[in-house]
Amino acid sequence: MVASNSRRARAARRRKRRMDGAQNDLTTQEWTAIRALWGGCAYCGASDRPLQRDCVMAISRGGRYTLDNVVPACAACNASKCNDEVTAWMRRKRLDERAFLERYVGIRAELLEASANSSSVDAAPR
Repeated sequence: MVASNSRRARAARRRKRRMDGAQNDLTTQEWTAIRALWGGCAYCGASDRPLQRDCVMAISRGGRYTLDNVVPACAACNASKCNDEVTAWMRRKRLDERAFLERYVGIRAELLEASANSSSVDAAPR
C-alpha cells in the first residue's frame, strides 16, 4: 500500500511539473465554443454526460491545454484514452478514427478562424 501511495505521489508531482512547464491558454469562452461545436463527447458522441477537457496530444507527450489540442470527452473515454496516441486508441476501441479526424480538423479550423477574427477585431484601432 505504501509503495502504491508513493508511486501515485511521484506521478502527481511529475504531472504538476509538466503542467507548470507548459503554456496552457485555453479560456472559458474557448472551452464553451469547443463544447458547442462538438455537441457531446468527441470520441463516442455521448451528449447526456458531463464533459471533460481532453488533450488530443496528451500532456505527457508534449501537448497543452490550447484551442487546437482540446476536445470534449466523457469521463469513460477520457479515462480509457489516458495518455495514449488518439488514433491508436481509437483503433483499439474500434471507434471511427477517420470520422473523428475529419471532424476534428473541420472544428479546429473553425475555432482558429473565429479566434483570429476576434483577435483582429480586438486589435483594430477605434
